[in-house]
Amino acid sequence: MSPGAGTDVEAVEAANTALYDAVEHADLDALQKLWMDDGVSVVHPGWPVLNGRDEVLRSYALIMANTDYVQFFLTDVEVSVHGDTALVSCTENILSGGPAEDDGSAGPLVGGLVVATNVFRRAGDGGWKVWSHHGSPVLVEREDEDDDEGGLDDGDVQL
Repeated sequence: MSPGAGTDVEAVEAANTALYDAVEHADLDALQKLWMDDGVSVVHPGWPVLNGRDEVLRSYALIMANTDYVQFFLTDVEVSVHGDTALVSCTENILSGGPAEDDGSAGPLVGGLVVATNVFRRAGDGGWKVWSHHGSPVLVEREDEDDDEGGLDDGDVQL
């Protein structure tokens, strides 16, 4: 278990929070410590499945290098522990920003929703390490556009 965590569920919650903190702070060293050494996989929204520690960490390095700002607000977090395996499902409410404008002002902020599943395994030291992450974009209805203006019809969805 991680320090300060009284139960396996609390330890997994802490490991899950650490995963998102590492990405928010673009801390590849911290991220490397959170993943298992072998048998790992990741699916980022819109990406194919990536297998193996090197490919997984390379994908995060690319994301962090090309994202000036990202913040995760996790909702609907559910943690389930079964022996040495734990499953976390959650909704990632993501706020991200692009490059600064030419005048030096902050770039545009964009919001998005991703449903994520994070699978953890208990490591030899008793701590929890990420085994797999899978994120899928949430399709949301757009109600603010008029059908006459090329907007979406009832039932249409947009990313």
